[in-house]
Amino acid sequence: MKVALFTILLTFLSIQGFNQSYELAFSYYESGKGKYDSKDYQGAIEDYTKAIELQPDYIDAYLNRGDTKMMLNDYKGAIADYTKVIELYPEYAHVYLTRGYAKSMLEDYKGALVDCKKAIELQPDYAFAYYNIGFIKGLINNHRGAIADYSKAIELQYDYAESYFYRGNSYGALNDFSRAIADYNKAIEFYPDYTEAYLGRGFTKSKLNDHRGAIADYSKAIELQPDYADAYLNRGYNKIMLNDYKGAIADYTKVIDLMPDNSDAYYNRGLVKITLNQKDSGCLDLSKAGEMGFSAAYAKIRIHCN
Repeated sequence: MKVALFTILLTFLSIQGFNQSYELAFSYYESGKGKYDSKDYQGAIEDYTKAIELQPDYIDAYLNRGDTKMMLNDYKGAIADYTKVIELYPEYAHVYLTRGYAKSMLEDYKGALVDCKKAIELQPDYAFAYYNIGFIKGLINNHRGAIADYSKAIELQYDYAESYFYRGNSYGALNDFSRAIADYNKAIEFYPDYTEAYLGRGFTKSKLNDHRGAIADYSKAIELQPDYADAYLNRGYNKIMLNDYKGAIADYTKVIDLMPDNSDAYYNRGLVKITLNQKDSGCLDLSKAGEMGFSAAYAKIRIHCN
């Protein structure tokens, strides 16, 4: 009888110890989430690590620690955490995608595709997985393959704005500009504040010499994101095409305000100033571009500045 009571007591104490350990691990886990939300990523990693030390099979802690490492560009560390999640829960489709994305950031595109395809094997109607495969194929310039995968993602989720946008990019890369614009239109239809879609559509219109249409799209992108340097840069080019040189200078100046090391903006502004007979100022801009490594600037200096 005493042995039985002793065994029961040990079991009770063991369970109580486990519960206390779990509660403390959960406390660290919640603290990690809070630090992540406040962008204290290193602090979040430390808390998730403490949670894992207390509960070595804590799947959510590994997953969140991996996501946090991604924010710090520690892709190898993130892959290790995602791999641990997969060991503990091999049927977790989403973590294959996140690990695949981390692999793509390390240019392990083959490994990334294997992971994304595994996610689809586990969840055949996973639109996000097809989107990710399309994105990776785009990175390796397999745009026809990317288009097929984005199309599958759209088939599964008709209002998938990002799939329309990136499919538009792939169409543009293949010089199929009409389809590219149609996809940017759909992306904007489903997400009216999609800044990048306005930029992409503006770039495509510029390719088609629709400079006024391009300026309108770049202006909308700037309205949505006033510090969008690429939109100012591209709008400046289209203003040049319409002989609006002062407007172009204003846009290039804004780019320089936002990105002081943007050699393209100095180079282009310099050429426009020279066109307006502002030789001294324009040549200084070309010189600045040259200092930044824009070697073509020196060729223009030899032509215009001596």
